[in-house]
Amino acid sequence: QVQLVESGGGLVQAGGSLRLSCAASGRTFNSYALGWFRQAPGKEREFVSVISTGGSSTLYADSVKGRFTISRDNAKNTVYLQMNSLKPEDAAIYYCAARKFTIANVGAQFPYWGQGTQVTVSS
Repeated sequence: QVQLVESGGGLVQAGGSLRLSCAASGRTFNSYALGWFRQAPGKEREFVSVISTGGSSTLYADSVKGRFTISRDNAKNTVYLQMNSLKPEDAAIYYCAARKFTIANVGAQFPYWGQGTQVTVSS
């Protein structure tokens, strides 16, 4: 089992940047694929990005491709989401999620979730 704690959210102007972090507990961090999802008010939760156990494979939603970068540091049990060129439509609660071994882009396939961190983008 793994526990996840997100940080790094906040208020930023459109065009600005934020870096989210997700710290995980447990000694088997490198056996988990890690993903980021987001949910805006009144909208369904949506996939943002995912990274494989070793970091060699990544997937991005089309809406963030070229602006967001996911990375992980297995020595620090942490996954990051660097968000650049933020738009008002990126505003949401961002959640970190984990699943064993293989990457996926469907939230239901991730059994472990953090509490989320709020990202607000002003226009």
